[in-house]
Amino acid sequence: MNDLRIAVAITRAAVGRVKDNLDRVRQWTKAAKSQGAALICFPEMSVTGYFNHNEIRRVAEPVPGAISRNLLEIAVEENVVVLAGMAERSASDNIYASHLVVNPDGNVGIYRKLHIAPPEKKYLTAGSDIPLFKISGYTFGIQLCYDAHFPELTTQMAVKGADVIFLPHASPRGNSEDKFKSWMRHLPARAFDNGLYIVACNQTGENERGLSFPGIALVINPSGDVLKKEINGDETIIIADLKQDALEQVRHHDMRYFLPHRRPDIYG
Repeated sequence: MNDLRIAVAITRAAVGRVKDNLDRVRQWTKAAKSQGAALICFPEMSVTGYFNHNEIRRVAEPVPGAISRNLLEIAVEENVVVLAGMAERSASDNIYASHLVVNPDGNVGIYRKLHIAPPEKKYLTAGSDIPLFKISGYTFGIQLCYDAHFPELTTQMAVKGADVIFLPHASPRGNSEDKFKSWMRHLPARAFDNGLYIVACNQTGENERGLSFPGIALVINPSGDVLKKEINGDETIIIADLKQDALEQVRHHDMRYFLPHRRPDIYG
């Protein structure tokens, strides 16, 4: 495992404006590549836009499909792993909040949101798998927005070997500073308790369907400290280096790495 440079994007995603949103993905992926990033993570539903009404069915697409093909083209052009979100329509006509892991080698992985927030339950189907993915010796998981409020999910990913968890959001309401304070109530604990990196980002601006998102992105190290953050609300990327030694310092310390000392036999 070597150090890994990543980019984390804060972007606007108007509902249904797929071409415009893909153009943003292309723009910021190029910017990430120019700064040496091997991977870029975009917010939840960054391609289709986020909308918790029936209209989400209109913008949802299958995978593979036009969106995944366009994302693969971008990943190949820039030789960067692209994590981007969409409303996915399955073969059984279910609609998922999905995040794609698009590799330049042509492989496309999918994470489907597992915990559906109450306002979304009429329109979205919950996923049922906890997939993990790999890049440059790092194992990573993805959680989408509301997923982050369930500590068991992060622990399950950590037990399965996750070194990093990416947390793309489409979380409206409030301003960026308020969202940062909200995230600081739980995201550092996910990193600290499980000895891994947490990388989170949110949409920004209007979705043209009545929702407004406060742009924010942050990276938290395995000690639970904020490594990088951006809370000015603008469309941008932040660049962070995930360090092998930061993981090892925690995981080789008897009193700072809690995961091996769990007692799942008594949890019931």
